[in-house]
Amino acid sequence: MKGVVLAGGLGTRLFPLTKATNKHLLPVYNKPMVFYPIELLKSCGIDEIIVVVGGPHAGHFLPALRNGEDLGLSGINFAFQEGGDGGIADALLCAEHFVGDDSCAVILGDNIFIDNTIREKVASFARYPSGCMLFTKEVPDPERFGVPVIEDGKVIGILEKPETPPCNKAIVGLYLYDNTVFDKIRTLTESRRGELEVTDLNVKYLEEEGARFSDIEGLWMDCGTPEALIEIGRVMYEKSRS
Repeated sequence: MKGVVLAGGLGTRLFPLTKATNKHLLPVYNKPMVFYPIELLKSCGIDEIIVVVGGPHAGHFLPALRNGEDLGLSGINFAFQEGGDGGIADALLCAEHFVGDDSCAVILGDNIFIDNTIREKVASFARYPSGCMLFTKEVPDPERFGVPVIEDGKVIGILEKPETPPCNKAIVGLYLYDNTVFDKIRTLTESRRGELEVTDLNVKYLEEEGARFSDIEGLWMDCGTPEALIEIGRVMYEKSRS
């Protein structure tokens, strides 16, 4: 299984901080934000990793990540997303040649997890990579995320940032895909936002009855706002002292 870290985008919710650098390089306690998702992939036994970058500060990743040695990697790969804001599925398509015929674990570069159960779930999918595995977490503001539609305990649909969420669960920024993912992306059409939406990709797997779902049992945080940056920094500081 290959690892894909998506670290493009313009980070507009974090202006003016992201006028200086890419949001995934902003500090979370004592290291750049993007270190955490890379470390999660490595803890799951994934050591072949590509970072998809984009936007005006894409070049800042090279001095920050260098050849991956600071993260215990034997090397690290990069791909560039033209425009930097074509959507998550568009960014993932940039990693197609790197992933090849393998399966992939895709993580958003601004998502941080503290959950010891993820490792085994990734390992289980890697042994039998079929369809996709999506992860969910109860949140107070599900309208900010993709939200599963659940009926009789089964997910029957996924809504992207619904005004009236059908439940309080969000689909988080960690996705496990088999090697049909890139063919599926090529069938997507742009949303009203002009993006190839990851929700549309996940719906395709769901329609083929190939989507599995698993709850995140520990901490998950989307670090895309100033408030979240403050909170996750505090959490990581406390964790370092425990």
